[in-house]
Amino acid sequence: MHRQRAIIRTLGLATAVAFAATACGPQHPGSAPAAPSAPVASPSASASGQDDKPGTASPSPSESSSPSASASASPSRSEAPAVKPVMANGDENDQVRELQARLRQLKLMSSAPTGFYGSKTTAAVRSFQSQHGLGATGAVDEATWQKIQGLSRKPTEEELRPPTTNEVAAPDPRCMQGRVMCISKESRTLAWMIDGKVVSSMDVRFGSENTPTREGLFQVEWKAKDWTSTIYHTPMPYSMFFSQGQAVHYSADFAARGYAGASHGCVNVRDKAKLSALFDQVKVGDKVVVYW
Repeated sequence: MHRQRAIIRTLGLATAVAFAATACGPQHPGSAPAAPSAPVASPSASASGQDDKPGTASPSPSESSSPSASASASPSRSEAPAVKPVMANGDENDQVRELQARLRQLKLMSSAPTGFYGSKTTAAVRSFQSQHGLGATGAVDEATWQKIQGLSRKPTEEELRPPTTNEVAAPDPRCMQGRVMCISKESRTLAWMIDGKVVSSMDVRFGSENTPTREGLFQVEWKAKDWTSTIYHTPMPYSMFFSQGQAVHYSADFAARGYAGASHGCVNVRDKAKLSALFDQVKVGDKVVVYW
């Protein structure tokens, strides 16, 4: 696999902190870094099979007709009340995660549960409804939810939150001692290791060819739970900075678009719950190894 290399200029600590806010906004692979005023591209369905987060949630069936429209209808023709969905496009919660796990059991979804109801979940629900003679709206009403529950079993914790979508690579030798975030560009995974044992793992995404994530042996320089980029104005929750502005942090864009996008050099994580737990464990001074 082709190795990405970056020429690093020496930065003072103040410059490094400022650069931390500029290096990690989401971008399309192969694109030049976006200007500060450039709008963020709307998420689209990705080849990785992840749900995409639309800019606005699709209106629910109950929003498709207004009270005024109903009032203008002929008095002799009363429309049936709209069915309120239990879950629909744009929702994000644990019930959606359970829905996705059950749809995976039924072979209607291939991607791991994310808890976000996007286009992939909508398509899977619509397919299920079509197969079982239900109104193919793509939203889960009570009848659809009961049918899905009846044809599947309660998901296990591992089904709800798989260890990782990508298989963890063999650790770099530098990861075998001490407390290390061991980050493989080849497998696109982060393994949190203590004394050679993998404690937890998660999928990650890197910078593009123009703004690559640096490789090497580093250490966690500082942490910020609620950091926001001052240039791109994008949230970077659970940031752990390790290389003059590059950080491991949660990315809503990665969660939405998967590998259809890229960072400006940071290591993006798409599982917020896992990263939150990791953030609490990692200490300033812990090792970070980025390798192929």
